Amino acid sequence: MKKPELLVTPANVTEVEGLVDAGATAVMVGEEEYGIRLAGEFNRDDIENALKIAHQKGAKVYVAMNALFHNESLPKLPDYIQFLSKIGVDAIVFGDPAVLMSVREHAPELKLHWNTETTATNWYSANYWGRKGSTRAVLARELNMDSIVEIKEKAEVDIEVQVHGMSCMFQSKRLLLGNYMTFQGKDLQISGRGKNQNLILHDPERKAKYPIWEDKNGTHIMSPKDMCMIDELEELFEVGVDSFKIEGIQKDYSYMRQVTSLYREAIDLYFLHPDKYNGQKENLFTELKRIQPSNRVLDTGFFFKETVY
Repeated sequence: MKKPELLVTPANVTEVEGLVDAGATAVMVGEEEYGIRLAGEFNRDDIENALKIAHQKGAKVYVAMNALFHNESLPKLPDYIQFLSKIGVDAIVFGDPAVLMSVREHAPELKLHWNTETTATNWYSANYWGRKGSTRAVLARELNMDSIVEIKEKAEVDIEVQVHGMSCMFQSKRLLLGNYMTFQGKDLQISGRGKNQNLILHDPERKAKYPIWEDKNGTHIMSPKDMCMIDELEELFEVGVDSFKIEGIQKDYSYMRQVTSLYREAIDLYFLHPDKYNGQKENLFTELKRIQPSNRVLDTGFFFKETVY
């Protein structure tokens, strides 16, 4: 049994070193034109600098190219892919087959991680994309534990699972907020509706508040609670899930560093002293609750619910 990778999403280059020092063994970065729902914007220089920092410390860097690409975007893909290949990124995260085909043609040595956010729901699909060239499948956040275990047992590729943070509930290519405000005769520029503007969709019936923002990829509505699996990792360890992801969207650096450190402690405890993990996991969860923002309740997502697919 091998330790899972601990993958985090920094918001900028300066966070990379600290998060790796806190225990991350991989980071995912990217720029909005090619990647979707990123914790922060990394231009080409930023990606190259992040790569140098991470590689010096033995961590990997994955670059998000998981947006949905329209015809006008396709000519841009080869140059970007060749740049990523030249600097030596460890993998490209993709959802659109256009990225896979472009990588095959222009940088066939690059590793690919298949991530469609919602449709990675069975082992057959994971293996299908594996046979097309992907080395990893990033599973949908709406899967329960039994489904994840079954997929991992039958997968021919590595499996990545999100274990902490918010997840996307809805995404539209349309600028729904901006269009609504325009209809109302109000000015809401795209710079005023980014991830850090704290816009919410309030559902009084369910007493839920959903973070919402718009960017080049459209409108995004996120979960009202943060997933937290720090005290429920045993089955994921036992089945050999390859990568645990901590999602950093709308989280500050101090919080991300502390969360990364706590998950590092959980992983190390289990693999060095399994009994100590069982004895400490509730304390780890209590510590996470202590640092958790008051407006973001922790739960276990869909891990222990009936899968919605």
